[in-house]
Amino acid sequence: MKVLAFNGSPRKKGNTATVLNNALEGAASQGAETELIHLYDINYKGCISCFACKRISGKSYGKCAVNDDLMPILKEVKEADVIILGSPIYLGTVAGEMRSFIERLIYPYLVYDENHSTLFKEKIPTGFIYTLGVTENRMKMMGYDQQASINEMLMKNIFGGISESLFVNDTYQFDDYSKYVSTAFSQEEKEKRRKEEFPNDCKKAFDMGVRLVLESRKENNK
Repeated sequence: MKVLAFNGSPRKKGNTATVLNNALEGAASQGAETELIHLYDINYKGCISCFACKRISGKSYGKCAVNDDLMPILKEVKEADVIILGSPIYLGTVAGEMRSFIERLIYPYLVYDENHSTLFKEKIPTGFIYTLGVTENRMKMMGYDQQASINEMLMKNIFGGISESLFVNDTYQFDDYSKYVSTAFSQEEKEKRRKEEFPNDCKKAFDMGVRLVLESRKENNK
């Protein structure tokens, strides 16, 4: 069983990568092979709206026609049993690299028929982990969780299995808050949250990895 995780943060050892690694540890605890892919290491762009993936009898029907560094990654997705995405929230939505990846990941499989069906042949569970610098209350006030529900719906429709989301709120952003214009935050409160809640968030990610592997095994008898 193969579990792929995609880090949509430019940092390889930041909050998002840390939580994703915990999710992969959970998956590995159930015997899965795991891989973490850092999207900022890959040279690619978002969908270019060429519609080659929609052309009847076209050679690229159902797959992205853009030949760049993302192509082998998209091929690897076809062999995965579980997919986990992770991204910080920048200006109200996922980071740019993750948004571009989602376009390239989902759009080729989306069929423009009456049911908006999918061309993805398997049925695999998916997860999405979001890291945010704001509290749960502000997240809901700004509607970030509603945007995440759209991603969840898309992942369910395209990949056929369950999809779940995890929000890691009020993350610690700087090593020294005094060096940055950041009066909206209290370093003491951020440190307290990091110490008390972030380990719980990592445990939730671990449990997500476990659940998604067990769900995949149940669906596909692997």
